[in-house]
Amino acid sequence: MVITGATGLLGRKHAEAVACYGGTPILLDLSQREVDDFANELNKKYKVGSVGFAIDITNEDAIECNANFLVECFGKIDGLVNNAANNPKVEETSEKNFSRLENFPLNIWEQDIAVGLTGSYLCTKYFGFQISQNKNGGSIVNISSDLGVMAPDQRLYEEEGVADSQQNVKPVTYSVVKSGLIGLTRYLATYWADKG
Repeated sequence: MVITGATGLLGRKHAEAVACYGGTPILLDLSQREVDDFANELNKKYKVGSVGFAIDITNEDAIECNANFLVECFGKIDGLVNNAANNPKVEETSEKNFSRLENFPLNIWEQDIAVGLTGSYLCTKYFGFQISQNKNGGSIVNISSDLGVMAPDQRLYEEEGVADSQQNVKPVTYSVVKSGLIGLTRYLATYWADKG
């Protein structure tokens, strides 16, 4: 099972769930040291053959090469968890709260969309295609959120004594990415349905 964003909070949980049922977590993230350390941890605890790869999932060539390499090594790919996403932190030293829509920088918008949506698309394009070639099919799990179908309640992020214009909010890209992942999931539900 290929897991993107594998060393993050949710990615680690997805990998542990795969490993505890005897699956082989294939860990993708940006740091080779982190994926190696986590793979070793999983292998020791669950006696599985987890491996990790430092890959930028916005790099199409890297994803294609990795998918081909995994098929050469393992004979097939059974599953994909599209989990990777940016999680920008609001800098407390900044005069402008960039989480707010009117201050949200275009470059962060582009980075968030690239990782959360384009990365998921590219992983689906290559890993998903390999899954579709399996005799018994497989699974693609896209990690979305309730905020993909409903608006965030910004009151949850309010801090007392902070001016309205400086209040933290859930960034716009979070809802956009999570909505997009739901659309990708719906599309795939019919696209490879006949492939299992």
